[in-house]
Amino acid sequence: MHTAAESRLAKSCPLMRRLIKTHGPCTLEIQERSPWEALVSAVAHQQLNGKAAQSILNRFRALYPGGRFPKPAAVLATSDEALRGSGFSFSKIRSIRDLAEKTAAGIVPTRAAALKLTDDELIERLIAVRGVGRWTVEMLLIFTLGRSDVFPCDDFGVRMGWRVAMKLDDMPTPKELRELAPRWQPHRTVAAWYLWRAADAAKPKK
Repeated sequence: MHTAAESRLAKSCPLMRRLIKTHGPCTLEIQERSPWEALVSAVAHQQLNGKAAQSILNRFRALYPGGRFPKPAAVLATSDEALRGSGFSFSKIRSIRDLAEKTAAGIVPTRAAALKLTDDELIERLIAVRGVGRWTVEMLLIFTLGRSDVFPCDDFGVRMGWRVAMKLDDMPTPKELRELAPRWQPHRTVAAWYLWRAADAAKPKK
């Protein structure tokens, strides 16, 4: 799926060539869901580990018929008490309500509409939602919309991956990575994936 990107990165960047050889083919997978669903999930995951966030999302879905992911109107009609019972903090409830309102108003686009917008257009529109920053939108661009040239310079894993791969004492700043990122165009998403793998490989084994 990402063979062309791997080939080009390996030819143009010695570091990427080494990471590709170490970690093998890129297995980045896309979840074809709506921006609404992806952003609710992103809010749930903020400041929580994946297992805890998934438990909250499971209880959230159980509030609605058939356990299906609810429409924005259904969430707006749900009480704060019920949402709080799912495990959302009051701050996250406010974010989800704002997200539901902006989705209903068309500010948060449908998946079909999002596919027609540029990365910058989506970032500009979606950071208007309470609790949604640039990093959250970049994760949506990568994992929901499958954009090929996104490099999340603020991401801890990407920064750690660069530190590990380059054997640095200190973490690079987002600004430093932003200046380095053009070397990997137009395949910066795959470059980020390999830096995530480098960071994962350096974690202590359980």
